[in-house]
Amino acid sequence: MRILICILLLGSFTMAQNSFDEVTGKSPNPKNLLQQEAQRAFDKMRTAALTDGIDLLIVSGYRSFTRQRQIWNRKYKKYQVQGLSPDQIFDKIVEYSTVPGTSRHHWGTDIDIIDQSASYSGDVLMPNKFHGNGPFCKMKEWMEKNASNFGFELVYTFNDRRTGFKYEPWHYSYVPLSRKRIQNYPTAQNLLQFLRANKIMGMDQISDERILRYYKEHVLGVHPVLLPND
Repeated sequence: MRILICILLLGSFTMAQNSFDEVTGKSPNPKNLLQQEAQRAFDKMRTAALTDGIDLLIVSGYRSFTRQRQIWNRKYKKYQVQGLSPDQIFDKIVEYSTVPGTSRHHWGTDIDIIDQSASYSGDVLMPNKFHGNGPFCKMKEWMEKNASNFGFELVYTFNDRRTGFKYEPWHYSYVPLSRKRIQNYPTAQNLLQFLRANKIMGMDQISDERILRYYKEHVLGVHPVLLPND
């Protein structure tokens, strides 16, 4: 009986650890693939968009914890050289970039997309390229009408009442799977312990209060349809 209990407890711990690794980008994914269901849904959406002259291209899909940490540390060093304080650096980075371990791109459910059939130059993931006379306006209009039919929703909407990251008209999430991920997300306190232990620049100088506020405002500051049902 004791052996059985130990096996059950070990299995429960392993499942919990696997879930934690999945949502924080620690699970092995050497080919940086989206989850199969999300990829299939995107492929169907891309085929439909092609009939309207729009060629959807994923410019960023899955992203590991290690890759996100590289991005974070590079930006941290840049702002550090400029003389910003750790809190100022943190606030500057999280305008658009996530703290490693908290990116929705860790889940294999989220994508940054453009229309590769459009004429464009320079940085593509800029809001002005999706508005006015921007090259991706046609794609944006098509996605607004059709994305939900394939299970995708815009994550960081243009909404003054939404907290967290700035508006990103290119970032979509495959809802059937991403909602499950956020249901299994670590508690704020567990996330805090994780961030302190994983060699992320500045995390040892940022207060618990600031990181917990980030959790509430940024991790949960998304389109409401992406949050778990009550």
